Amino acid sequence: MKDSLYRQPLKRRGFTLIELLIVMVIIGLLASLVAPKMFKKIGGAKQKTAKAQIALLGTALDSYRLDTDRYPTSEQGLEALRQKPEGLESWDGPYLPKDIPHDPWGNVYVYKCPGEHGDYDLSSYGADGQSGGDGDDKDINSWEN
Repeated sequence: MKDSLYRQPLKRRGFTLIELLIVMVIIGLLASLVAPKMFKKIGGAKQKTAKAQIALLGTALDSYRLDTDRYPTSEQGLEALRQKPEGLESWDGPYLPKDIPHDPWGNVYVYKCPGEHGDYDLSSYGADGQSGGDGDDKDINSWEN
């Protein structure tokens, strides 16, 4: 009776190490093909988001100007859209429902008034957070939208 227990074929209960390694290599190869394309789309989506936020901030700045007859100064900055500046009785804000957003890369938007390209300049310096650059580091400016 003992011999019959040892002679039964062992039931296969899992994968071998070789099978697991082959599957992991295949998954790695697929990921290496797909990941670069996805990262390119992420960069483009962040640039589109920055353009949309700059347009939204521009609309709020225009509403501010309609009420106060001027844009906020560079010193007042974009915070003037959320909090009433001192001595400005015609302010009828807040002009944005939420706090001033950071750009998609986590940097603050650069606001200058008077601007070099119009009444005001509003920019995101892109992924590197510095003026100039190409690709994901390219500046996104209000006067170029």
